[in-house]
Amino acid sequence: MSGLQSEALLALVQAQMPFGRYQGRRIVDLPEEYLIWWSQKGFPPGELGGFMALALEIKRECLEGLIKPLRPY
Repeated sequence: MSGLQSEALLALVQAQMPFGRYQGRRIVDLPEEYLIWWSQKGFPPGELGGFMALALEIKRECLEGLIKPLRPY
């Protein structure tokens, strides 16, 4: 994995949901159903939407092992 990819995954595991029901929860810990709902509605613009889309792909493809070593907990 390249340094840029590692940095993107590290940023993902640190990012938190800034609003709503799951405010303060790490985006990688959001329920898959919630991320699917957002994907159907349209992800928020910018970095938040990108993180949410990436988190959904990781969950759909069962790639949680990629981010497990990066988690701060």
